Amino acid sequence: MRTFQIQTDSDLNQVKQWITSRYSSEEDSKDSTDSVVKTVQWIINTVKKNGDTAIAEFTSRFDGVLIEPQEFEISKQEIIKSFNALDPKILKIIETSAENIRIFHSRNLRNSWEETLDDGTILGQKITPIEKVGVYVPGGKAFYPSSVLMNVIPAQVAGVKEIIMVSPPSYNGTIHPVVLATAHLAGVTKVFRIGGAQSIAGLAYGTEHIPAVDKITGPGNIYVATAKTMVRDIVDIDCEAGPSEVLVIADGNANPDFIASELLAQAEHDEKACSVLITVNADKDIINKVNKRLEYFLENLKRKDIIEESLNNYGAYIIARDWDEVIELTNYFAPEHLNIQTEFPRKIEEKIKNAGVIMLGSMTPVAVGDYIAGPNHILPTSRRARFSSPLTVEDFRKVSNYIFYSQSRLQNQAEDIISFAEIEGLTAHAFSVEIRTENRRNIRNE
Repeated sequence: MRTFQIQTDSDLNQVKQWITSRYSSEEDSKDSTDSVVKTVQWIINTVKKNGDTAIAEFTSRFDGVLIEPQEFEISKQEIIKSFNALDPKILKIIETSAENIRIFHSRNLRNSWEETLDDGTILGQKITPIEKVGVYVPGGKAFYPSSVLMNVIPAQVAGVKEIIMVSPPSYNGTIHPVVLATAHLAGVTKVFRIGGAQSIAGLAYGTEHIPAVDKITGPGNIYVATAKTMVRDIVDIDCEAGPSEVLVIADGNANPDFIASELLAQAEHDEKACSVLITVNADKDIINKVNKRLEYFLENLKRKDIIEESLNNYGAYIIARDWDEVIELTNYFAPEHLNIQTEFPRKIEEKIKNAGVIMLGSMTPVAVGDYIAGPNHILPTSRRARFSSPLTVEDFRKVSNYIFYSQSRLQNQAEDIISFAEIEGLTAHAFSVEIRTENRRNIRNE
């Protein structure tokens, strides 16, 4: 982990520069990015042209699984079998998480509305669910039943009729049984054992066996993320997810073990995850304490190699001059996860404008949000919390505005509408109002 000691404005700018370029490396060079884009474009074009045959070939090439198109979909019987075989203790945990997620997201629902004015004019908004959604659940380095819940339940609460799940066949040529059981519990309509960019192309354009959807959500590797970006001209997507990240704000009274655990937990996601601790100069001794505990805990962790690479390349300790600078850097960072371990965390929180999720206090690890608290763990990364939000039920619904104009209102506003149209040089717009109103030639001549 590198250390930034801020003593001057130049030091502050150096930290900001590191924040904006923290994912830059030789591997992430333009040539590498171009290579990913070209590969994904080739996959998408091939799937568009050859459909299921292309997906089967790519599944064999990239996942090492030989599978015929008619075998893409996992049968209801196999899904129910996985559900029935689930350990009752695990089932109870998943049910608790699902219920908390459902309750939290139900509170986000907006209602359609309508207003009738005195002259009979009607203005309103009609909110309707997206009809068909595709959910991507990763399955490479680990399996993620939590991703099933966080994607599917908000869609279900929103009223989506068809929820199509795809996931790589990385567990003995199929999907992990816990993921299948969770899909059944959450209410997934269909499950396909395909992954990668080819599955995104299949969901976007449709094939003989895979239905085309209206929106695609869910995290994935760089090929999946790039594919989602490339198909968004015909389907909506949730976000362009980058590597996971946590920013811990701590004072001198914070527990070094708790801080270290947060940095380690985030770093174990993958080698590019970003884990940062920020404090003030007066409390900088906390960094040495945390660093010792990091080294101690790391020796016994299963994903030690991944964590070490992540912390060495993308981890940092930042020592700010004061708490105002801590707030400034936090809002500049716009972290996916913000963990505040200070004596009065709400005083910090009230000044935070940019963060995907804010974990308040020493007893609120990021893991409670990942699994069981209820808020969504699909969050904006790479500073996107400056302008975007976590996945919510409203991401699966859309708004239609509607207008009914009475004759009297159109007559009263005709001159203004016509004049506005003529300012923009759109005479046909003006004519569409003129032809419906009285004395239109007089209005037109004026």
